[in-house]
Amino acid sequence: MKKQSSTPSHSVDISEENGIRALHFGSEWVQGAMRIARPWSLELAYTREMMAGLLLRQGSHWPRRALLIGLGAGSLAKFIYRYLPDCRITVVEINPQVEFVARQYFKLPDDPKRLEVVIGCGADYMLSGERQYDYILLDGFDQDARAGALDTLPFYLACRARLADDGLLAVNLLGRNKGFQGSVERLLAAFDQRLAVFPSCDSGNTIAFATGGNPVAVSLDAMREAAQKLKKETRLDLLPTISRLQLSQPFPDGILRI
Repeated sequence: MKKQSSTPSHSVDISEENGIRALHFGSEWVQGAMRIARPWSLELAYTREMMAGLLLRQGSHWPRRALLIGLGAGSLAKFIYRYLPDCRITVVEINPQVEFVARQYFKLPDDPKRLEVVIGCGADYMLSGERQYDYILLDGFDQDARAGALDTLPFYLACRARLADDGLLAVNLLGRNKGFQGSVERLLAAFDQRLAVFPSCDSGNTIAFATGGNPVAVSLDAMREAAQKLKKETRLDLLPTISRLQLSQPFPDGILRI
């Protein structure tokens, strides 16, 4: 696997418009965003979609441990920190400047007991440790929107090995570009075909969920009920996600299985 250990040389920039603060890596490409009036909310559509794992594994104690590869503006870390108080969060971020900016400008909490930020390569971290996680959220890209070592079969196999029995991997696959099918095939191989690729969200990002442990078998009705509860408690509205999922593929028995 190609190493990606050196600190990226690109700049980390901030823009602000219409009450939304955005993070950029030396380009106009948005790497993260925060609505200043609602810093705990998930502003970007794909970040909301990445939390759909809460509809697939339903229970008051799931997840207890979450691992985020890629910090960005800290949106996912902040949401989990605020609304899943029993969950301990580890974030692996290759660029120390990103952590500094997330704390200074995007209200990333300073609570090392619950939210640990590790500066290093996500691939190295995944391949060199044994701690298992309930929820692994993979959203690591460089300034050119390339995932590099984080989109390889050895890396996905390492992700599978680091998942607990009820563990889920959520992957941001960006859009359905020329490399999309290759990413899906690597995930299918690593997880023995146990993959659900959600329809692209408004931003064009496609989120996939995989598991190698206990099966996911959840009815669309149960997902809607969980989504309504989640919306009431956190303002996160995943009901449109369920509707798009239902329209994108047939569910003869009304159950999503992974």
